[in-house]
Amino acid sequence: MAAPGVPTLPSATRRPAGALGTFWGSTIGKKVVMAVSGLIMVGFVVGHVFGNLLVFRGAEQMNHYAAFLKSTGGLLWAVRGVLLASLVLHVVAAVQLTAAQRAARPAAYHRRDPQVSTIASRTIRWGGGLLLAFIIFHLLHFTLGTVHPRFSETDVYSNIVVGFSDWRVSAFYILAMAGLGLHLYHGAWSSLRTLGLHRASAAPLKRRLVLLLAVAVWLGFTAIPVAVLAGLVR
Repeated sequence: MAAPGVPTLPSATRRPAGALGTFWGSTIGKKVVMAVSGLIMVGFVVGHVFGNLLVFRGAEQMNHYAAFLKSTGGLLWAVRGVLLASLVLHVVAAVQLTAAQRAARPAAYHRRDPQVSTIASRTIRWGGGLLLAFIIFHLLHFTLGTVHPRFSETDVYSNIVVGFSDWRVSAFYILAMAGLGLHLYHGAWSSLRTLGLHRASAAPLKRRLVLLLAVAVWLGFTAIPVAVLAGLVR
């Protein structure tokens, strides 16, 4: 409450930081942040899988694509900055929402309704942890090259072939891509629902569009290490 004789500012003229703090502090605010940041990363993933599939067209096409990305300079770093911010906000919001949910309901439900629950929804948190570990490894492996056995700044095609020639690395990627598919299936649908872009349905498990997206991304990414191990890409 304001002191006597000191006028209070109308809500429309209060400092944005206060409004943003209130928004972030609410459950719906965190869910909206998760939804928006998640959709930003979905857009990146779709573009990324199309770019990576150029490996099937040979070294020249793959390396030309990688060189083009590097030539964009500041734009590339701006995109990376947006993605990093989206990832951090997504993870922090998820952790805080999970903590708040557990505090509000210490005892988990004994039974879930199979009509509204899927494997993807039940493993969303475990899948998120797996994907976070994968992202860190992926950056060290193919972006920075610190854990790559023979990393090249210019020959991205060779990096892919050499990197996936180790079956243990390929197995981890394949497992992570399965987690990504499940995460996309539930996460993209939840994001659209949170933002009001998807109406409530009498058949909540019929998510044809997000199912198609999840399967396409999973197949696209998984096909690359499998092809390298099978000797189709070499």
